[in-house]
Amino acid sequence: MQIGPYALANRVFVAPMAGVTNTVFRRLCKNLGADVLTTEFVSAEGILHRNERTRRYIEFQPDERPVGVQLFGANPERLAEAAKAVIDWVGPDFIDLNFGCPVNKVVSRNGGSSLLKDCPLLKKVAASVVSAAGPVPVTAKIRIGWDQKNINALTTARLLEDCGIQALAVHGRTKEQGYSGLADWEVIGKVAQAVQIPVIG
Repeated sequence: MQIGPYALANRVFVAPMAGVTNTVFRRLCKNLGADVLTTEFVSAEGILHRNERTRRYIEFQPDERPVGVQLFGANPERLAEAAKAVIDWVGPDFIDLNFGCPVNKVVSRNGGSSLLKDCPLLKKVAASVVSAAGPVPVTAKIRIGWDQKNINALTTARLLEDCGIQALAVHGRTKEQGYSGLADWEVIGKVAQAVQIPVIG
């Protein structure tokens, strides 16, 4: 498997988790064989305001590479600016876009999994960030859909691939499920068959 210029041996990714995936945790994971690390997710607005707490979330050490910074938000122009600022600020190996967070304070600001209900806006966000990031790869995280009546992971995955997203992480639950219930690995498998880019379950 390869993401941008990075060939991955173990195919083990550390998912961004708020309050968990700080630099110490990530380096422990790296020592235990993780291939790819990602910071806690940060808002585009926090980046653009050069918030000091945001700076701490995205700092990393050289031995963590390849490491990405995960961004969330819903304004294509602001997210594109934030991606460029992050690249200038800390020089990550990739930018990751969060289209999967189910937490209400994120969703209520039209971020995270709320974009699964608005594919035209999701497409604009992804295309804007891919364009702004230039040679730096952009990846994304989605859920399988908003709820059981709206499972649209295949549509979303193809759309993101068309926008230039270079790898896709799929959480096998809907936004409505949050972190409860069983993950649907069948849908994740169908996504992996539907696109040419790497898919992480």
